Amino acid sequence: MQAGVTIKKGLDQVRELNEHRAERAEELRYQGKKVVGYFCAYAPAELMTAAGVVPFRITGDVREPITQADAYLETIMCPFIRSCFDMAIKGRYDFLDGLVVPHSCDTVERIYTIWQYNRSPEYSHFINVPHIIRNPASHRFFKAELGQFQKSLERYTGTQISAAALREAVALHNENRTLLRELSRLRREDPPLLTGTEMLQVLIAGMTIPADEYRGLLKEVIAEVRGRAERPPTRAARVLVYGAELDDASFIELIEGSGANVVIDDLCVGTRNYWDDIAPTDDPLDGITSYYLEAIRCPRTYRDTPGSHEADLESRYRYLMDFIDEFKVNGVISYVFRFCDTHEFDLPEVRDYLESQGVPFLHLEEDYDIAAAGRLKTRIQAFLEMIG
Repeated sequence: MQAGVTIKKGLDQVRELNEHRAERAEELRYQGKKVVGYFCAYAPAELMTAAGVVPFRITGDVREPITQADAYLETIMCPFIRSCFDMAIKGRYDFLDGLVVPHSCDTVERIYTIWQYNRSPEYSHFINVPHIIRNPASHRFFKAELGQFQKSLERYTGTQISAAALREAVALHNENRTLLRELSRLRREDPPLLTGTEMLQVLIAGMTIPADEYRGLLKEVIAEVRGRAERPPTRAARVLVYGAELDDASFIELIEGSGANVVIDDLCVGTRNYWDDIAPTDDPLDGITSYYLEAIRCPRTYRDTPGSHEADLESRYRYLMDFIDEFKVNGVISYVFRFCDTHEFDLPEVRDYLESQGVPFLHLEEDYDIAAAGRLKTRIQAFLEMIG
């Protein structure tokens, strides 16, 4: 180690990983590791960890204007995916050895072949994820898909993934989920021990480093937060943020800067990734299959509930009320990027359900860029004044 170089730890390292997301992955690749980029919460990182590759979740950049992707993609498609591909065309993801894409939505599904054709990754694999989950055939089909994914990783790495290695990877990722829940529950207090901005930064940091490194980082962060002498200020508004891909903390920072504490989320980079564990099973693929089909609460999945419309809403969204009760939330802010049909189709029922429970609800729709957050400030402030 060079003299005078400080090794950052805890939240300082979290901020460093947010500012330089690719740096650690590039370093690992230079050391001989394979780095595989993936989209969405439905790509099973456990299998990649078991194969010895570094899973790296692909993100866009709200601060970077989209200048090249429009030559390849329609401007009416998801601006987050357009931003990701724009960065790829500009060479920002040239450090990736591979690409894994699950069928989470139509836009994510379509970027797979476009990325393959234009960027020619060394390794690529598409995972077909069923949309109707409460059906034994869906579980059989998805387990077979995961089996094919496992075989493709084995061919790529030249290493067989044993059941023991897969169980070890599941246990490691479950441990990280446990630590994230422990960290998140420090926000139940009033005032919370850490901000929503910091929590999202911790989640983003974990998408850029191997799971074993993330485990150590989470333990450091929890110890640091528990030992804090000063907390965030007490505020009347305690907010849950609902939405899809939120891979930059600027929007959460805007809400908290407007006079609220963001104490919990329902985001595909947030609680959807860590609020449940993968159950131990004799065949690890069974537990992984059930987790990715059943536990991730994404509107891309159809959950048929017999009975009345009210019973259906209660079945689908009761978990939100559980969050609201546990974290003493008094307002929900929905933030969805323009052209995200998956979430927009679900939005009226989410809003109706929460308002029927007496929970104030604000829906915001904007582009995927840093300027969008600023345009929303007045509406956010008015909402917080109403609930505070």
